[in-house]
Amino acid sequence: MKILKQFGVIFGVCWVSLVIEHYLPFSFPASVIGMILLLICLLTGFLKIEHVQEKADFLLGNMAFFFVPAGVSIINYFDILKSTVLQLLVICVVSTIVTFAVTAYVVTLTVKLMEKKKGGRKA
Repeated sequence: MKILKQFGVIFGVCWVSLVIEHYLPFSFPASVIGMILLLICLLTGFLKIEHVQEKADFLLGNMAFFFVPAGVSIINYFDILKSTVLQLLVICVVSTIVTFAVTAYVVTLTVKLMEKKKGGRKA
């Protein structure tokens, strides 16, 4: 019964995010709305981590399974992608490097801010 409740909570949040997306006057992904909604529920205490922990761990553990349809679609359109493979590789390499650089900068900034905050408490 606990498993059904956890799935119910997760699917309930997904459903509410779809409803919110439908009524928004601009385009915004329901999946992002759902993550924000779940975060708000967890931060406010409306939901406890125990309400979703087991099913969230299950979904994260099997995340690769959810990428199978995308992989099959790529294979279906391989003849179209073949003509632009060089551009796709350049985009992938550049975006990976930019992502690494931004992540490194954010981590460095976070560490500096944490050290500054720690130093302020000692004084």
